[in-house]
Amino acid sequence: MASIYKPAREKAKKRGVWFVDYTDHRGRRRTLKGFTDRTQTERLAAKLEHEVMLRKRGLIDTDQEELLERKKTPLADHLKAFERSLSDNTPKHVKLTMARIRRVVAGCKFETASQISMEAVEEFLRDLCEKEDLGNRTYNHYVQAIDELCIWMVKTRRIESNPLVGLGRLNTEVDVRRRRRALTPEELGRLVESARTSRKKIQCFDGETRARLYLLSYMTGLRRNELASLTPRSFDLNSAPPTVTVEAAFSKHRRRDVLPLHPDLAALLPAWLVGMPPESLLFPKLAKRRTWFMVKKDLERVGIAYETAEGVADFHAAGRHSHITELLRNGASLPEAKELARHSDVKMTMRYTHIGMADQARAIRRLPAVQLPVEAAGKQPLQDAPAADGRQRSASASGVAPCQSGAHGDTGASLPRNDATPVADRGCRGFSSPDGESKKWRRRESNPRPGISLRKLLRV
Repeated sequence: MASIYKPAREKAKKRGVWFVDYTDHRGRRRTLKGFTDRTQTERLAAKLEHEVMLRKRGLIDTDQEELLERKKTPLADHLKAFERSLSDNTPKHVKLTMARIRRVVAGCKFETASQISMEAVEEFLRDLCEKEDLGNRTYNHYVQAIDELCIWMVKTRRIESNPLVGLGRLNTEVDVRRRRRALTPEELGRLVESARTSRKKIQCFDGETRARLYLLSYMTGLRRNELASLTPRSFDLNSAPPTVTVEAAFSKHRRRDVLPLHPDLAALLPAWLVGMPPESLLFPKLAKRRTWFMVKKDLERVGIAYETAEGVADFHAAGRHSHITELLRNGASLPEAKELARHSDVKMTMRYTHIGMADQARAIRRLPAVQLPVEAAGKQPLQDAPAADGRQRSASASGVAPCQSGAHGDTGASLPRNDATPVADRGCRGFSSPDGESKKWRRRESNPRPGISLRKLLRV
């Protein structure tokens, strides 16, 4: 039962405040500040007690009340909780996602979750892309980030439904800002040799280290951050086959990956790892280096263009794109390439595959030719040849006599067929046949059955 009281600190005041002490529907003791007037505080206590009774009987939806209270919570508090929920992802993913969400929230001036609307988000992003000349892919990244927040708030019962349902993505194929191209094995060989013979350090890596980095990137298909995490302990050269392991903390999909090594790479690794402590990094601070700049300088040194009409050959393209492309060019199936690339969807694997016209021509040359039967192997191919009288005679397959149009005069129109009669039995129309069926057919065509008037057909 609710009761009211005035604390000692309030009794000393001329207009002290009364407080209400009551038990809520969950059995918890609650204290609520009342009024300076005793009568009004008693009415408040009676109201609170009545609402507790209604909640216990199910006449007031407590879940709905809690949802309304959460919707009034400042959106900044929701963002902090959402950022903590992303702790299982890479720091880079968390940083980019939260930066995009906060920019949308600030641009749309959202203060609570109830203010989020699809129209406001879409209008802000359209204006942002126009002002800063952002591409369709960047637009989609912003949409994905704010939509991920709304989905999380629905899952944690902070809002009833996702207000961004129906907010579409833009077509990235019509607005490609950065197109990558894969290098051929010959170009990769020249790139490695360019780095190996170079005496200059680029991004704090000498030529030999850069050459090893290019080889390892191409032969394993690992990403830059994954390569940066490799230590001598990551390689198992005594297993069959030799493997390299990327720990879940550094893998993009946050799972531990074990990949087979190319035999040539496995033969080079012992010399690379000799004398190195088991926990030392092969490429220290690689994740913070401008790897695209290294590749650009080493390519220019041997006269290979860094950027062409096909795209740029940065570090990701020279390594991972070339790795996946050459897998498929040299006989690997699409599921095998997908597993080696560690993609969740085969569509993503196809985005890394650069198949040009030369590859298509090579594939079409491998298409098996048509195998003709033995008895037809020495015959001429089917073609139209002129008849002896100068008219065009249609060629036919072996064993079937050619048919000449114009049986009833040279009108050029073929006679209608009786489709119920097999082709082998009825012969060619327009030529005499010794069988009786052909004679009946000629009599029937010469004396057609009179038609039935439409009036008789409609008569009841």
